Amino acid sequence: MSLFSSIRKFGKIISNIDVSETLEALGKLDRTELYQIMKIIKSKSETYEPPKIESDYYRLARFLTPEEREVQLKVREFMNREVKPIANEYWNKAEFPMQLIPKMAELNIVGLTYEGYDSPMGSYLLEGFITMEMARVDTSISTFFGVQSGLAMGSIYFCGSEEQKRKWLPPMQKMEKIGAFGLTEPNVGSAVAGGLETTCRREGDKWILNGQKKWIGNATFADLVIIWAQDVEDHQVKGFIVETDTPGFKAEKQRNKMALRIVQNALISLDNCEVSEENRLQKCDSFKDTAKVLKATRAGVAWQAVGCARGAYELALEYSHNRKQFGKPIGSFQLVQDLLVEMLTDLTAIETMAFQLSKLQDDGLMTDQQASLAKVACSRNTREIVGKAREIFGGNGILLEHSIARFVADAEAIYTYEGTKEVNSLIVGRDITGISAFI
Repeated sequence: MSLFSSIRKFGKIISNIDVSETLEALGKLDRTELYQIMKIIKSKSETYEPPKIESDYYRLARFLTPEEREVQLKVREFMNREVKPIANEYWNKAEFPMQLIPKMAELNIVGLTYEGYDSPMGSYLLEGFITMEMARVDTSISTFFGVQSGLAMGSIYFCGSEEQKRKWLPPMQKMEKIGAFGLTEPNVGSAVAGGLETTCRREGDKWILNGQKKWIGNATFADLVIIWAQDVEDHQVKGFIVETDTPGFKAEKQRNKMALRIVQNALISLDNCEVSEENRLQKCDSFKDTAKVLKATRAGVAWQAVGCARGAYELALEYSHNRKQFGKPIGSFQLVQDLLVEMLTDLTAIETMAFQLSKLQDDGLMTDQQASLAKVACSRNTREIVGKAREIFGGNGILLEHSIARFVADAEAIYTYEGTKEVNSLIVGRDITGISAFI
């Protein structure tokens, strides 16, 4: 029987909605006819166009204003055009693409939530979406942005004098000056509130700083680093704007990292580093003032986790469309679809959580405990999501060329920094029980 005759015969079968007659007609087809029909079905499946990937499944972006939505999409286009093609290369080399800084400055998105000082006013919600869009392509770039716009500028904005704000914030907003944030130390991580080993001592109109800082992002090429030190006299934490060409200041690049390899972390050594009283943050009298900066930026880490998870999910979904096994896309297999739905479920949950946290922050209602809960939930679920994404890639998942390996590694860093899962859990636990479990 010819192929045309088989198609006509099959057409008569499927046009009959009577199940028993359909089964009887199928039973009368010989093996050759069935094989020809299967070839037709297969050829149709090969031309199937998968749906557009939409990872904002609950359409949270629609709550942005039209102007905010325009900024979000502008950042997305920048990341896809400028960062995505080079991310794996620079991650592998453990170098920062310095050529991106002036291009990022043109986006005019730094310091969105600060009033005045040449900053374009925007909401914490918009800043969260910007962070997510960056981490969706590369977590390291979102870290660079968070250090510059959040930690470094935020320290001056919340703890600096009016003169310090006018001097430093405008050029930092334009990225003419790059900042870093030096709090963590080789021997002091989560216990910074209990005492820093880096010390400061006043001598007349200058301060002498001694000690070390570790894991300080941007510090190898920054123009200034915010250094937090304990005063040997009153034992209170004080903050300093330390210009990186100051004698006694040394930043050494940390090497052999398995995550956030584009971020240039440094081990900073302060050896009788002299800083003028003029460069001491005038509105910082204790660690409580430092905590204001951390509180304002912690929501950004939750959004960063969302972005990392979203990027991994989108890579896995796209791969399921294109990768074929047993003659068809792996996205047609039940187990793969189940993994994708599990990923989307967790992604939608943490995105909704980060969304609500930023809304609370915009309304001035966000608490430290709420920020800690979001950090715990978002970073933990991101770890699960990227793991499932890597599973969908199979053996290809360990190859950098497929990008997913980078997301898996970077998720580990997000899980730990800005407070470990355990420390943030204890912050929330103290709030809901009224009992402190800290040692």
